[in-house]
Amino acid sequence: MNALRNRVQLIGNLGNDPEIINLDGGSKLAKFAVATNETYKNAKGEKVTDTQWHNVVAWGKT
Repeated sequence: MNALRNRVQLIGNLGNDPEIINLDGGSKLAKFAVATNETYKNAKGEKVTDTQWHNVVAWGKT
């Protein structure tokens, strides 16, 4: 088996409580949304906050 694993780290705020789904065979998954914010100043010097929503599905240890 290939030991390569992907890792993503999102630092933000949960949009709601995770939804835990029990699958056949005892496996579980969690579904949730994370909001990340980027704050910057526009050309006029005004503070702007850009929010991006990320839909996440976590398998395995939930």
